[in-house]
Amino acid sequence: MKIAVTAASGRLGHATLRWLSGGIGASDVVAVARQPERVLIPGIEARAGDYHSLDSMRVALRGIDTAIMISAPVAGGSERITLHRNAIEAARQAGVRRVLFTSIIGNGGEMATLFAATQRVNRQTEADLQASGLQWVIGRNALYLELDLLQMRKARETGVYRNPAGTGRCPYLTIDEIAFAYARLAADKSQTGQIYNITGEALTQAELLREAGVVFGLDVRYETQSDDASIARFRELMPERGEAVAHMLTGCFQSIRAGAFDVPSHFQAAAGRPARSVRELMQDVAVAEAALSPGTTP
Repeated sequence: MKIAVTAASGRLGHATLRWLSGGIGASDVVAVARQPERVLIPGIEARAGDYHSLDSMRVALRGIDTAIMISAPVAGGSERITLHRNAIEAARQAGVRRVLFTSIIGNGGEMATLFAATQRVNRQTEADLQASGLQWVIGRNALYLELDLLQMRKARETGVYRNPAGTGRCPYLTIDEIAFAYARLAADKSQTGQIYNITGEALTQAELLREAGVVFGLDVRYETQSDDASIARFRELMPERGEAVAHMLTGCFQSIRAGAFDVPSHFQAAAGRPARSVRELMQDVAVAEAALSPGTTP
């Protein structure tokens, strides 16, 4: 059984490849990427495949039993629907038996926020996959803990961490923890026809910040920020990514505030064990950083 990871050169792709390589063996794992030379996992076959090209994806997926289809970057907007359809159709034409899609959590409340446009793409792809005739599994991911940790630790400069999430609760997992679940799902042939929330412990922003304070020694407090101020901040921080991304990221925090991301966890059903706690995951991040920079503290 060969398992492919598509859009494999990113952080989730690399983490999933590592777990698969350790679980089923590198010889049965294939990485598909627009730039296969960017796949850096030893012993894994890397093939060229681009979501923009159905033909390239069909060739890349030949001989694959199960494909983990990592979602196209959210900055792609509604074009992502076409890109995902290309990948699904390529899998069907190549004879792939089963496709796992990495989607995003949400209970529907996010559709009333600035995150709605992004979520519509995810839900449309879920529907397209379910209608494809392929066996399917859909994972709806928690938010990436590393991304919020980065902003919390930057807030050391001012002593205040701000966003519009308020007291809403949201689950966070590290990319590596999410990747573990997908590797386990892909390796288990009996897993099909399921939608799983790949989530764990749900915390408010203030609670998340307190955990970061314990692990990283942060002396930072949380304050709620207005939506307009959040959009302006993201516009200033990432001018190259455009207005749509500033709105999308603010919409993500609006969704937390609305309770739209406070969903039940299916991590154990997907991965065979409970998700690790947020503090444990933060400790993992600290250990990984220390290993990369010996002699330094986070």
